[in-house]
Amino acid sequence: MSVLVNKQSKIIVQGFTGTEGTFHATQMIEYGTQVVGGVTPGKGGKQHLDRPVFNTVADAVQQTGADVSIIFVPPAFASDAIIEAAEAGIGLIICITEGIPVQDMIKAKHYLAGTASRLIGPNCPGVITAGECKVGIMPGFIFKKGRIGIVSKSGTLTYEAADQVAKAGLGISTAIGIGGDPIIGTTTKEAVELFMNDDETDGIVMIGEIGGGMEAEAARWIKANGTKPVVGFIAGQTAPPGRRMGHAGAIVGGADDTAAAKMKILRECGITVADSPADIGKTMAEVIAMKAAEKLVKI
Repeated sequence: MSVLVNKQSKIIVQGFTGTEGTFHATQMIEYGTQVVGGVTPGKGGKQHLDRPVFNTVADAVQQTGADVSIIFVPPAFASDAIIEAAEAGIGLIICITEGIPVQDMIKAKHYLAGTASRLIGPNCPGVITAGECKVGIMPGFIFKKGRIGIVSKSGTLTYEAADQVAKAGLGISTAIGIGGDPIIGTTTKEAVELFMNDDETDGIVMIGEIGGGMEAEAARWIKANGTKPVVGFIAGQTAPPGRRMGHAGAIVGGADDTAAAKMKILRECGITVADSPADIGKTMAEVIAMKAAEKLVKI
């Protein structure tokens, strides 16, 4: 079992022939991802990277059986691209584009609510199942195969956490970069639920940041339903009050939005909190070892 993507996933690239789409599609193909084609309106019938180009997502799905789409289109057109993918029956839509107007994302999210499609992002690094499938912009060599899942608002911290987990001798099952915009598809809690239900994930790294309430929502769900150890980290611990830091969604609107408040909630819900991203791998290794020792004692 894997989370969201695996060797069997069939991926199309929206914005396939553009600079970003070309570069990252090449990287995904080199990783071993099954990229079956792409979409660029007006260029249907051509070949790009030895794969077919289609005018619409519907054409691509019909002719390739694609079930995953990754979006590299300009912000003004990204919402329509998300909706087009959902209309065509794509099960997993990963939107890398940043800077999408909030009003456009509200429209897209409202449309998705009436479909079976899942959105990751926007403004995210994507999803990678280590050693199997990379659908995003992350440096694949960092993600060593293992049994730790990562869910993160931050692309950079996703890579840092993966590196730290690998150095601790553990490795990654799947990493999900959910994005840091005010309006996103899959939430922290929803991603954590996926990992809790994954037989190939033994522990979860949950990386959040100042602003919003997703981390608190996930922490309370973990307290009530969690069956696996979770290590949390909250970015923005030195952010001045009321300051937006990095992501459009990372703006503190109240006392519970600060890093300190979120870390307190995580600890109260039984999550082990790392004070520095450099400690994530070491902390997870310690938690996994402690859980293993507890099982031996029970036996």
